[in-house]
Amino acid sequence: MPVKNRFAELQDEITAWRRDIHENPEILFETHRTSALVAEKLQEFGCDEVVTGIGRTGVVGVIKGKADTSGKVIGLRADMDALPIHEQTGLDYASKTPGAMHACGHDGHTAMLLGAAKYLSETRNFDGTAVVIFQPAEEGGGGAKVMCDDGLMDRWGVQEVYGLHNWPGQPLGSFAIRPGSFFAATDQFDITFEGRGGHAAKPHETIDTTVLAAQAVLALQTIASRNADPVHQIVVSVTSFETSSKAFNVIPQKVQIKGTVRTMSKEMRDLAEKRINEVCTGIAATFGGTADVTYHRGYPVMVNHEEQTKFAAKVAASVSGSCGDAPLVMGGEDFAFMLEERPGAYILMGNGDTAMVHHPEYNFNDDAIPAGCSWWAEIVEQRMPAA
Repeated sequence: MPVKNRFAELQDEITAWRRDIHENPEILFETHRTSALVAEKLQEFGCDEVVTGIGRTGVVGVIKGKADTSGKVIGLRADMDALPIHEQTGLDYASKTPGAMHACGHDGHTAMLLGAAKYLSETRNFDGTAVVIFQPAEEGGGGAKVMCDDGLMDRWGVQEVYGLHNWPGQPLGSFAIRPGSFFAATDQFDITFEGRGGHAAKPHETIDTTVLAAQAVLALQTIASRNADPVHQIVVSVTSFETSSKAFNVIPQKVQIKGTVRTMSKEMRDLAEKRINEVCTGIAATFGGTADVTYHRGYPVMVNHEEQTKFAAKVAASVSGSCGDAPLVMGGEDFAFMLEERPGAYILMGNGDTAMVHHPEYNFNDDAIPAGCSWWAEIVEQRMPAA
């Protein structure tokens, strides 16, 4: 395929961009260096328009095809931010920023979309407009929503939008996708139990919040096992338990627990929020204490649109020979916000046998670059074919 051949030629250059970004990771919306690099490259490529500051530090590039009789506008999105993890890869291009690391491969996503933008700017062998979207703050900041709130879709008339994520453990350069619900909604809860503190030798004079909160931790697990329909997906995980006292002989006045809820439907999301409140306030009242429950709704369920999913799979098969069926993923992905604004699809691309994402030894596999670049470029050329 000519596209794949061109990206094989560009691979060393794209790899150099990727490793430079990897060496200089930036977290959440603080992608100032990365955003400047992206904008500089897009201008070098000759994009028809390059705009910075969309979604605080997001960058948008516009590439017009040889013709525009179709009136179609296709968006391609890559995320740019890193994670607050200390890198342990030992690479010669490892992070130079203590406590920050590209542990999810967004450096690879950004570099591959830059490669696709360079190719599309060179060839322009399509009828319509391609909009390349470089997004900050996927890792918890909801940068996709912030870009959408800044008018991303309406300003450039984006009609469909497509995203990609590398996937360790999946064969290198292969693709997998699924229609409908794909990545989970990711919510958080923060609960403070208050009782009556006192001396550990006189528990009868206290309302023991440690015992109270421990009961609540166990009871929260019954939401999945006894409240939810077994055919639906729901995960309730308590991930933090902290008492207001660290002494051996003090029963604490307060205990705070924190955790996350992962669901694949609005019904399960509503159920989780309702039951967390009921379980914790009920148990607290039983012991004579109180529970202050805060439930924060984070990223929504990421839902692939059926027609665009079929198209994305067809394109993937044209690049790699086939496209597999992806599993449900209980992790979150803020591309969900873009798919709420416009029809589109999100696909997984194999990273080979590497450490899993969010691990301090993870590294994006540069040998996947031609496949990822080709998929993005072919999305544009096949969806908006030149006459």
